[in-house]
Parts: sequence; structure tokens; C-alpha cells
Amino acid sequence: MPNVTGGGPNPTEDDLRSHIARRVAALAAIALSAATLLLGGASPASSAPTWAPAATATIHPGVMMYTAGAQCTANYIFTNGTDVFIGYAAHCAGTGAATDTNGCDAASLPLGTEVEIDGASQPGVLVYSSWLAMQSGPRPVDDVCNYNDLGIVKIAAADVGKVNPSIPHWGGPTGINTTGLPAGDTVYAYGNSSLRFGITQLSPKTGLSLGTDGGGWTHLVYTVTPGIPGDSGSAMVDSAGRATGVLSTVALAPLAGSNNYSDLGRALAYAQSHGMSGLSLALGTEAFNPDQLPLGV
Repeated sequence: MPNVTGGGPNPTEDDLRSHIARRVAALAAIALSAATLLLGGASPASSAPTWAPAATATIHPGVMMYTAGAQCTANYIFTNGTDVFIGYAAHCAGTGAATDTNGCDAASLPLGTEVEIDGASQPGVLVYSSWLAMQSGPRPVDDVCNYNDLGIVKIAAADVGKVNPSIPHWGGPTGINTTGLPAGDTVYAYGNSSLRFGITQLSPKTGLSLGTDGGGWTHLVYTVTPGIPGDSGSAMVDSAGRATGVLSTVALAPLAGSNNYSDLGRALAYAQSHGMSGLSLALGTEAFNPDQLPLGV
């Protein structure tokens, strides 16, 4: 390459043009490499999912999910920007007795287990269980063991076009409750147990908070009608439509007939720090409507 700063033969005009062309090509290559690094590779960035219309979607909060004979109700839709997931309770994949509620000790089916989802053409796959996550590392404090009850199921790619994240009847969720649920606050839920024999008018429920317990990990709630077997895993939102809880257990004492809801914000944060980085709640496309009361209220 000619030395354009002196100390050698005088460059010709053609030499200068060739040198400039090589410099421009080198700079272009550097710019392309930098852009590739910033984009994380040659593939374009993934876009957010396009949801099916709420009126025609067959997969949404409130559909029934079946794991090894156990039935539960889906709570919320989640995404990581690429894949789409549906949530239920971790205990829905449990293999022990119904009284085995401590997730740090209870047995569970493994990740990779197929989960049947009503409205889907093929099973989803269990990709996260708070029970398995808590058992894979240092034992958390008792409140977390007792009340961290969230399972995440990946929806098959062929079924993503059938998904809408809106909660039937109520609409929303509008966000995540991170401020707590004081006693006396109004709550809204949607259970779908087959024990209601398909009477969908009994699925939406409204009720009152009895306060938060377990270091913020659980919310005690009375609803009309109470949550029953098959409602496990279902969603509960606050008076602003924010996702607040996941139905975990039915209390026998001291408040018989009340339900315990795992705190969604804490359970989601735990999932994000235990293998589900980037997981986020999908907001409903339908406006939250707390004035649309359910049957019998």
C-alpha cells in the first residue's frame, strides 16, 4: 500500500483512489460488524405476539388444563417476546396427596411434562414449576415454600394464533398489583371447574380480601361462589383489574371456605430469577369491567 504521508515514492492518482476505496470498504465492514453485535446476531429482533380477537380466541385465562389426570384452571397469559405461555398452579403437576402444599417438600412431575389445554390442538409443555425451582437450590424461608405456587406451560407454536390474554367476563388484566391487598378490598376471580357442569355463569366470582399473610406471599379471600377443586390455579385481580393472585388452596381453618391466592407479583419475580428470565405478563386486550356482576350477586 502506498505511503500517503511521505517517506516513499510519490503515489499516483490511481494509487490514491485504490487506497481510498480500500479504506471505505474496511470502515463499512467494521460498521456492519458493530451493527450485528448490537442486534444480537444476523436475525431480526422478534416482535410481540399478535393476539386473536377475544371473542373468538379458544385459549385464554380460565380455560381448563389437565396434567396426569389433575384438572386446573388457567390464570394468565405470559410471553418472553418470542414464545407464549399459559399459567396455572405448580401443585397442578403435583404427584402427592391434596394436602401436600409445601412446595419445598412435595413431589411433582418433571419439566417437559405435557399438559392438555382446552382449545389447543396439541398439548403444551411444562417449562417452569415454582415447586421444582425451590427444590433445586437452597431452601427458601417457610412462607415462600408454603405459598409460592406457580406453573408455566409453553403453548405450542401452532396454537399461538388462538390465544388472547383477556380474562373472560371481567376483562384485563391491566397490570400487576405490587402494592398489596388490604382487608376489605374488592376482588374479582374466574374459576372454571368441571364440577360446575359447564355452567359458565358460575365461573366469574367477586369477593372481599381478608388481608395478606405469609410475608406478602398469600392473600386470603372470600368469593361468591367459593373456589372449588378444579378452580386451582385460576386468576384473581384487584379493583383496578391488576393481576394479584393465583388460586392455591382452600382454607379449612380459621376461616373455613376462604381461599388462599399466591401473590402473582412475587411468584413471577421468583420465576424470572429461576430460569424464566424475560417472562412477562400479557395485558388483556379487553377493558376491565368490574361493574359486570356475575350470576347471583
